[in-house]
Amino acid sequence: MADPRFFDNAGPFDLARLAKVADAELRGDGARQFDDVMPLDQAKANHLSFFDNRKYLDAFKASNAGACVVTPDAADVAPAGMQLLVTKMPYHGYARIAALFYPRNAAKPGVAQTASVDPTATVDPSAEIAPGAVIGACAEIQTGVRIGANATVGRGVIIGANSEIGPGAGVANTIMGARCIIHSGVRIGHDGFGFAMGPGGHEKVAQLGRVIIGDDVEIGANTTIDRGTGPDTIIGSGTKIDNLVQIGHNVQLGQHCVIVSHVGISGSTTIGDFVVIGGQVGIAGHLKIGSGVQIAAQSGIMRDVPAGGKIGGSPAKPMREWMREIATLERMSKQKGK
Repeated sequence: MADPRFFDNAGPFDLARLAKVADAELRGDGARQFDDVMPLDQAKANHLSFFDNRKYLDAFKASNAGACVVTPDAADVAPAGMQLLVTKMPYHGYARIAALFYPRNAAKPGVAQTASVDPTATVDPSAEIAPGAVIGACAEIQTGVRIGANATVGRGVIIGANSEIGPGAGVANTIMGARCIIHSGVRIGHDGFGFAMGPGGHEKVAQLGRVIIGDDVEIGANTTIDRGTGPDTIIGSGTKIDNLVQIGHNVQLGQHCVIVSHVGISGSTTIGDFVVIGGQVGIAGHLKIGSGVQIAAQSGIMRDVPAGGKIGGSPAKPMREWMREIATLERMSKQKGK
């Protein structure tokens, strides 16, 4: 069970409702009540779990979970008496069920006494402004927004409905959509790294663009997103960004991308929709990465990548070519050792 000091359980729920939430076929007693979600090896009769990775088949067969979200082919090997919610995408179903048990905390309307809100700012009465937060001139805080302790929202910034700005985050020069989650320590919309370099020194170039963030975007702790130099930096709707990511000025990031931690994306690079970028990837500036591209961890991207490509290595190349080269080097190394 999740620690009640940190997480509020909204259960119990009957199995019929859980099946509907998961968009799964119910194979069991729909009236049976369940108190919580738990891992396979910790679940008891009043708990629901999920199974979607054959690596955990033994744990599934031995589980005491009262119910489980499973794929159709796993239903035949389920323990006797286990209630089943059958779907082709059990992890998605579990995610929806877990969100039902543990919904995001709603805003507690009001402005803390120690918060500072500029008189020209617009703050919806349903929003929550935590202690120490600062809301700048002409900023707009929409319905159901939560602004965490000591966070700063700069002049003219718009925070869309039901979004959350974590403690200590700073948002400037930004227009943000609805239902976004910005975690602690994030920095959005500050100066891009732009200088006119020369033998007499480096002249700072004014950064006159914004950051435009779509709906349902999540940005992990201590990530930084620079505003544009003139064109805007754009983060597409549904994109999920991990902790400690750096996104340079003028980057255009498509919809529903996944960016894992320690990625660095240099300025003016354009990235399509549904792109997945593994941890510690570095991407040079002014490149075009097509939609559906998958980039392996620790890769260095120095050239454009066409849509649908799977690449890895540094410098990056098509995945099969890269893996073939690695295998060849391993064989040569073993032969030399003999």
